[in-house]
Amino acid sequence: MSTFQHLHLEIPRCEKPRVVVIGGGFAGVQLVKSLRKLPYQVVLLDRHNYHTFQPLLYQVATAGLEPDSIAGALRQLFEKHEDFYFRMARVTGIDLEKKCIKTLVGELDYDMLVIANGSKTNYFGDKKMYERTFPMKQVPQALDLRSHMLQNFEQTVMSPDPDEQDRLTNFVIVGGGPTGVEVAGALGELKKHVLPKDYPDIDFDIMKLHLVDGGPRLLAGMSQKSSDKAMEYLKEFGVDVRTDTRLADYDGKDVTLTDGTVIPAKTVIWAAGVTGNIIDGLPEGTVERGRILVNEFNQLKGYEDVYAIGDIAMMKTKDYPNGFPMVAPVAMQQAEYLGKNLKRKIKDKPFVPFKYKDKGSMATIGRNRAVVDLPKFHFGGFVAWLVWMFVHLMSIVGFRNRLVVLSNWVWNYMTYDRGTRLIIRTFLRNHKYKHGDTL
Repeated sequence: MSTFQHLHLEIPRCEKPRVVVIGGGFAGVQLVKSLRKLPYQVVLLDRHNYHTFQPLLYQVATAGLEPDSIAGALRQLFEKHEDFYFRMARVTGIDLEKKCIKTLVGELDYDMLVIANGSKTNYFGDKKMYERTFPMKQVPQALDLRSHMLQNFEQTVMSPDPDEQDRLTNFVIVGGGPTGVEVAGALGELKKHVLPKDYPDIDFDIMKLHLVDGGPRLLAGMSQKSSDKAMEYLKEFGVDVRTDTRLADYDGKDVTLTDGTVIPAKTVIWAAGVTGNIIDGLPEGTVERGRILVNEFNQLKGYEDVYAIGDIAMMKTKDYPNGFPMVAPVAMQQAEYLGKNLKRKIKDKPFVPFKYKDKGSMATIGRNRAVVDLPKFHFGGFVAWLVWMFVHLMSIVGFRNRLVVLSNWVWNYMTYDRGTRLIIRTFLRNHKYKHGDTL
């Protein structure tokens, strides 16, 4: 038994109401910022001691960035906040009647609870895919994929077997959303510009990239124009894109698709969707399709002091009958609204219902290639790529991180190089990092 289980979450009580926030993602971080000058004691819980800028995880996985450039220490982020406490703890349950949360290191009571623990990779109950593919939700998972990819090329150099070389250099990406498309584009750049310099004794014509999606087109959440443009860009990298096709089976060596195609591959990247990180203890009927049902104020049904925001929250509206999209802008806007409502609560003013402002969506497919959908128009190409870079750069937490990411991007653009092609820790399949991912 871990010695951590003998510890307790001891946080001094004060006269201020205690707001416990579960999750240090986009929603949790934005909410804590919003509560800074309000008379609340704020406690933030997360299983990691850092915030991850998930939209750039794929660049860590493909050797474009180091993990510390897209992650920020939560304690450092809020070091100037008064009456703020952070505890590195994984929440295992909630007791709504006793108003306390349970963690692996003890229990903690609350006056107000905000569930903002985001989403996890959705394997749709498929144990094989869970055990044999690479997800893209956490920094350690991105590092696993990076090490595995580089190890494969090191083995390719030494393998005399053409069939084994095929398996080592083929990549199958499952899911044609922004993550899948961006991973495919990044791998295409590696194949075209970077890896041939590192491995001159490999003929990179053998490296095949396959993108598989069960829907009729790529980027289903974006416009048809963006979908078509993304398809065009991926084909320029030689990516084999198959829509209306699913992964039927994968034994760790060969991928079988629903159209009968068999692809020899030791690397399958799972970007087929996400589902909410549901915590034990929620009342029956409050969870739908893996998300917590909330009203227009982000309150849990029947509980005025329990809220859910971000990916975990399912707020149904006329325009979004299945809830808002599970993206960072929604999470941050809900956090801002909740922060304002908790300020109104202090003054005994009525809450203001949440209204989502869709400012657009975007995806990048390698250098000089991106697609952007704004509410009234669409554009792609170099300008879209610059917009994508600017928006992502300004969204990263911390000036240092922005500077590091910008310098890496400038270097990569000018030299066609990736400076982080290091196998820091050898990836072993049996020790695959799955912390926080469950079926």
